[in-house]
Amino acid sequence: MTDNRNTILAVILSGLVLIAWQYFYNVPQMEKQRALQQTQAELQKGTPQPTASATPGTTPQAGGPAQPSTPGASQQAQPVVARSAAIEASPRVKIDTPRLSGSVSLKGGRIDDLALVQYRETVDPTSPPIILYSPSGTAEPYYAEFGWVAATGVTAKVPDSQTVWQQDGSGSLTPTTPVVLKWDNGAGLTFRRTISVDDHYLFSIKDEVSNVGNSPVTLYPFALISRHGTPHVSGYYILHEGLIGYLGEHGLQEYAYKKIDEAKKVDFKATNGWLGITDKYWASALLPDTNAQLQASFSSTLANNIHGYQTDYLLDPVTVAIGGTATANARLFAGAKEAGVVGVFPFAGLGGYNKELGLNHFDLLIDWGWFYFITKPMFLGLDFFYRFFGNFGISILLVTVIVKLLFFPLANKSYASMAKMKSIQPQLQALKERYPDDKVKQQQEMMEIYRKEKINPVAGCLPVVIQIPVFFSLYKVLFVTIEMRHAHFFGWIKDLSAPDPTNLFTLFGLIPYDPTTIPVFGHYLALGIWPIIMGITMWFQMKLNPTPPDPTQQIIFNWMPLIFTFMLAGFPAGLVIYWAWNNTLSVLQQSFIMRRNGVKVELFDNLKATFARKAT
Repeated sequence: MTDNRNTILAVILSGLVLIAWQYFYNVPQMEKQRALQQTQAELQKGTPQPTASATPGTTPQAGGPAQPSTPGASQQAQPVVARSAAIEASPRVKIDTPRLSGSVSLKGGRIDDLALVQYRETVDPTSPPIILYSPSGTAEPYYAEFGWVAATGVTAKVPDSQTVWQQDGSGSLTPTTPVVLKWDNGAGLTFRRTISVDDHYLFSIKDEVSNVGNSPVTLYPFALISRHGTPHVSGYYILHEGLIGYLGEHGLQEYAYKKIDEAKKVDFKATNGWLGITDKYWASALLPDTNAQLQASFSSTLANNIHGYQTDYLLDPVTVAIGGTATANARLFAGAKEAGVVGVFPFAGLGGYNKELGLNHFDLLIDWGWFYFITKPMFLGLDFFYRFFGNFGISILLVTVIVKLLFFPLANKSYASMAKMKSIQPQLQALKERYPDDKVKQQQEMMEIYRKEKINPVAGCLPVVIQIPVFFSLYKVLFVTIEMRHAHFFGWIKDLSAPDPTNLFTLFGLIPYDPTTIPVFGHYLALGIWPIIMGITMWFQMKLNPTPPDPTQQIIFNWMPLIFTFMLAGFPAGLVIYWAWNNTLSVLQQSFIMRRNGVKVELFDNLKATFARKAT
């Protein structure tokens, strides 16, 4: 056993994991995503898209209530129209809040037109805002719908997707001005809907029905979110995109689009739950009262070769007596998954809707992962410094320093042990010469030296092992939190969640060609300036140790920084900046500890030797 064996082993295993992940998962996912995008583009050009889902309550079931329809239940093929044309085709009430713009369709009473005005498609502030909801008949319909379904045997007409509501009064829906809609079925039932919205992303819907007819009526309140067409997803295993909910004792339920396509439909009976559809940064979720008894479902249907997805719930029935009124309340979250709005830690002032509404683990709408106990504190640290400096790049640098300080005692012992390992190298070399053919004796004598000098032979692995959870948690935060989207650093880094946009193989923009489009290994050719800086810092860290006597070890040490440079080049720029900064701090820390333990720092000597060999 040599002083570098454990470090080499850790580096090799880390490299193999990254290579395997890139080759067997990331590259196939990228190819699959490109193929999906091409297919979707072709469908949008030449294939008719589905219309709105069937009206809830059109097919009563014996012995129970009619169910909210699943998308595609009775769809008819129709030409795709432009989003603006679909919006203009029906009377509407404008939505105008600091974060949302759009409209409520009076036809069907749907919320089917929403744009997130504070978020843009690209880093260019003049690019179009993110579109969340779109009406039926467009290329990608996505909407929320609320109302009533009649119990089995009840013939009373209830409002459906074709019903045209009348606005009571005028004006837009704003955080200070709710909107009231009315509809009379002409047979004794009057429906009234009050929609309000806060200054973030929460809609509150109050549905009332008054009965002046000649008999009581039993109705079931429902709510649904419907989406037509399989959305483009990131395709990474560390992020869930699809149908999601936390449904009482059933706990967290996550169904990716492929999974629900296979299952077709899943049903849940639960109390204290919520459910919806989530993208990487945006989501739409139904938030019923926490004490409500839900008949909830996730479903997928196929019509005209287009998948439709829906999450919905029914509440317990209410009987509207003659001359009486019944009320049903619903809530809808539709917007960006901002940590402070959704909820992270109540004690940190980031309880969000999760705390405000007393919801059941609504913070899981953001995919913090299994290691949330590391990921959430990592985010809180980054967010804390961002509030002071207004730059998440600086936050990453400062959090890295804090992590180094927290683990300093452990790292100090590790580097001190490594320093002692270097000091006993002459003794270990003497053992090899004394017992050249007796490996067992070499090991016995070596362990005796370790015992006398109080050296832990595996301590050299600790600095690498410590980095792994920090690296992963930072990667997760950069990847899943919207706060990191389009977060700038300095210079050319305009988005810390995206790879470094510069590329050595285009001479940093002089050659008009994208080498990353090359099949199989194109991903590794995204070699920007920061990955190169990271590779140099890693090379310095390797050169801090004495040159291994074994030629194989020398080759590994010489090539590993270059290999890691190419492997990490396609990772988010924030992660590469962290790795480069962490390497720099590690070099300084290890040099300090080596000097304090009386061990020569051989960095400059090894650098001179390297260039001297090249010169000869």
